[in-house]
Amino acid sequence: MKKNIFRNIALMVVCLASSLNASAVNYNNETLNYEVVYHWGMIWKHAADASLSIHKTSSGYYSQLVGKTRSWADKIYPTRDTLKCTMNARLQPLKYEKLTHEKSYYARDVVNFSYNGSATSANCVRYRSKETQKVSLSTGSQAYDMVSVFYMLRNLDFPSMATNKTISTVIFSGKKKESLTITYKGKTSVKMRNGTARDAYHITFKFTQEGGKKSSDNLDAWISTDAQRIPLLLVGKLPVGEVKCYYKG
Repeated sequence: MKKNIFRNIALMVVCLASSLNASAVNYNNETLNYEVVYHWGMIWKHAADASLSIHKTSSGYYSQLVGKTRSWADKIYPTRDTLKCTMNARLQPLKYEKLTHEKSYYARDVVNFSYNGSATSANCVRYRSKETQKVSLSTGSQAYDMVSVFYMLRNLDFPSMATNKTISTVIFSGKKKESLTITYKGKTSVKMRNGTARDAYHITFKFTQEGGKKSSDNLDAWISTDAQRIPLLLVGKLPVGEVKCYYKG
């Protein structure tokens, strides 16, 4: 199983611009657990598990996304990835950290955010076994990392959106500044891993780098229509087959 699996898990945590006018909310302490399933033809294999949690602090929030392959997949491509994010009370990221342990590969990225009016900048330090690299990123609008804006997504007013409405924003992820285009596909029913059906808002995501070059395959996500706005399912393509990330409680 390739590391694309956890790239797709991370992409579950999508980004929204300040132009969306999503108001900050007070999240309670929460943990969401997911099963990552590899699907190819008749093959359905539970390959990994992921957990996303958020805790309220005295000045804002702390959130963490942890993913790890199951024992059978460890024999092929063991993966232990952790994404950490500190946010202020408005859910704006202050510090983002990515810890990567995939087979024999280790890496750590630390991104510190700062703001000047509507503009966002970040100092990024990338720790590798043979070198440490420093990168500066900036944009004229609100930028997010792959954890913080997950909570902004859940605060959108989906019922008022027109089908096929498209929104664009920016992600800072280590050394890269990526553009994200979000398309709302409407309300539908989605089948869960246990066979039950849930009402959901269907959204697609397209990631590109500067110049419009595609930086990863498109993703589909389904968000629950209830007040919790929980991501129920994420689907991402692999070179062979696809990966499906199911909410399990």
